[in-house]
Amino acid sequence: MKIRQLSVFMENKPGRLRQLCALLGESGINILTASLADTEQFGILRIIVKDWQNAKQILEGAGCVVKTTEVIAVEVPDTPGGLAEVLAVLDEAGMNIEYMYAFTFRRQDRAVIIFRLKALDQAIEVLARRGIAVIDGAAMHPKG
Repeated sequence: MKIRQLSVFMENKPGRLRQLCALLGESGINILTASLADTEQFGILRIIVKDWQNAKQILEGAGCVVKTTEVIAVEVPDTPGGLAEVLAVLDEAGMNIEYMYAFTFRRQDRAVIIFRLKALDQAIEVLARRGIAVIDGAAMHPKG
């Protein structure tokens, strides 16, 4: 149920993000979701793609520094307070969230949030015990 995320370290300059996205697009790699964090001199583009091995190879071939990280995709009720409910489960288990971001994929009346925590296996177990679905990678790209 863990998903591979690529963290691409890049210069914070005009056009760099577009170049990386175009490179992946020209290689037939679709970005399923992305998050960009920046500082004055560099940025970290976090992306989830179907073929992460190929994407990593392409980006590294273009001179990018790429780190692979495991994350989980969690179904969250798409209602006011829905995210707070899921966060409460993790808080009660004493789990700290390193970062999170929204995923563009939806399942019925649920939003999907990407979470990075240190103890992913424990998080999956804690969430499952409370009936909160953690989505596997295959379910996130149903187009094949």
